Amino acid sequence: MSSYIKESTSARCQSEYDPLRRVLLCPPRYMEIKDVINDVQKRYKDENINVDKALHQHNEFIQALNDQGIQTDLIEPSEEYPEQVFTRDIGFTIGDTVFVSEMASEIRQGEEQELRKWMEAHDINFKQLTGHRIEGGDVIIDRDTVFVGVSSRTSKIAIRDLQLQLPDFEVIPVSFNEKYLHLDCVFNILSPTEALIFPEALDMATVQMLAERYTLIRVNEKEQFALGTNVLSIGERKVFSQPQNQQVNKQLTARGFHVIEVDYSEIIKSGGAFRCCTMPLIRA
Repeated sequence: MSSYIKESTSARCQSEYDPLRRVLLCPPRYMEIKDVINDVQKRYKDENINVDKALHQHNEFIQALNDQGIQTDLIEPSEEYPEQVFTRDIGFTIGDTVFVSEMASEIRQGEEQELRKWMEAHDINFKQLTGHRIEGGDVIIDRDTVFVGVSSRTSKIAIRDLQLQLPDFEVIPVSFNEKYLHLDCVFNILSPTEALIFPEALDMATVQMLAERYTLIRVNEKEQFALGTNVLSIGERKVFSQPQNQQVNKQLTARGFHVIEVDYSEIIKSGGAFRCCTMPLIRA
């Protein structure tokens, strides 16, 4: 894997749960299920996306983020990229660097260049990863540990090379059932001691490894399909989640989380929810 480096100091992220200060999103103006690349899209292919409804829900989410004092930046959407709303996949922030991904699916290739142009225009430190596929939905950070899903979107070679670029971090490959597309669809860290998990997607040894590090909050099959694992933690035990995922929300509330409910039912038809649609730039 090779990388192009742009120097600056405008990004900072050390976890999935520190207070979120600045985040990058992209409006779903051209959102459409064209090439089916996950099981959720398969179910909704014929129904497809109501763009007006998706835009409304996305705007409601942005307003809710702003209400929490979070700066929201937007990439201008392109008609060429119907999946561009899922900004998490095209990049991920570790330390003070944004790593620009190399997208695996042909329908998403080119989104990386749009992110790179945005980063350059806003003078944000980034590394453009090239040579082996890797996507941000597979990358989950917790202090000096980075969990990276081994999937059809992220290769073992890319994970090995990422470790070389992050000598101060422990990079842990996590295998899971590839039908679930990205690691953050089946595992998501909420705090230093708690994480959501859909254990059926991982082998017993992996679940045990994670259980030794976190109290695991189980997501059932129905709510996993509705992206119940793909919540967004914004710090101070505040979490964005969909109202439809009642069991997830009940468990989080019982554990002292403040659940901020936003309807995202149109956008999840393409297989991603709040985490997928946000690329944190600054957590502090």
